[in-house]
Amino acid sequence: MSERTKSFIKDLPILTIGMFIGALSVHFFLIPSKLIVGSITGLSIVINLLTSIPLSVLIFIINAFLLILSYFLIGKEFGIKTIYSALILSPMLAILEKICPIKQSLMQDQWLDLLCFVLLLSFSQTILFRRNASTGGLDIIAKIVNKYFHIDLGASVSIAGAIICFTAIFVYDIRTVIIGLIGTYLNGLILEHFMIGFYSRKRVCVISKDYQLIRKFIIEDMQRGATLYPIKGGLKSEDNFEIQSLMTRNEFSYLMEFIKKEQIDAFITAGTVSEIYGNLGIKGIKSKPKVLLEDK
Repeated sequence: MSERTKSFIKDLPILTIGMFIGALSVHFFLIPSKLIVGSITGLSIVINLLTSIPLSVLIFIINAFLLILSYFLIGKEFGIKTIYSALILSPMLAILEKICPIKQSLMQDQWLDLLCFVLLLSFSQTILFRRNASTGGLDIIAKIVNKYFHIDLGASVSIAGAIICFTAIFVYDIRTVIIGLIGTYLNGLILEHFMIGFYSRKRVCVISKDYQLIRKFIIEDMQRGATLYPIKGGLKSEDNFEIQSLMTRNEFSYLMEFIKKEQIDAFITAGTVSEIYGNLGIKGIKSKPKVLLEDK
């Protein structure tokens, strides 16, 4: 079995969970409230009313075309994972309909339904995008825009959804279209917020006389890179070194715990970095460093 196949099988439970969250958003909030948020289904409805081509045929043709595009324009892995995600959505919705049928708006308010739908959908999209997959349909267009025009995924989702929402003006009243546009915009904003939250890192700067001890902990125990900068204090003109390192929030908490445990006198600043380019081959750790588990 190839490494790619093993990776795909390993990702299947996560893809399934991501799509189930998306199915919940559609079943409990989108369908009962009759919301029109930028989607391939919404575009298909507009074309159906303008051309009389059966809705099911339109949805199948557009989605099949986009899935083929994703395979060739984005990549084999993305295409296969997205096909899997798209195929399991309908059975999930059918199961939810059997277990918990919904005939009317759950929140009894279209705006609350919109907010709940967008929150759940954005979370579902984030899970799938992080595994190089998507929910299909509109997300494929967003991913293509993201890859070839270097526009953030959140903005790509908003742009693609807004274009589709505007086509609905031929079929729906202006209020419904405006709600759809707002929902699409919120979807892009929340998706971008979730993506930044997953990918963001802490840029940590530490000044201390015990910089070698801290450097050793970062590199050997946390398996992170570190850069040393010679500095001179402005107050006493003392020579010292500053350590800079990028790490996750959990790793930053480990570093603080280590400094406290070793009673190191240090000046520490930390800021959030949302975009990182390049890879030095240093992945960090997934569990607490052993040195912190030992009694001093």
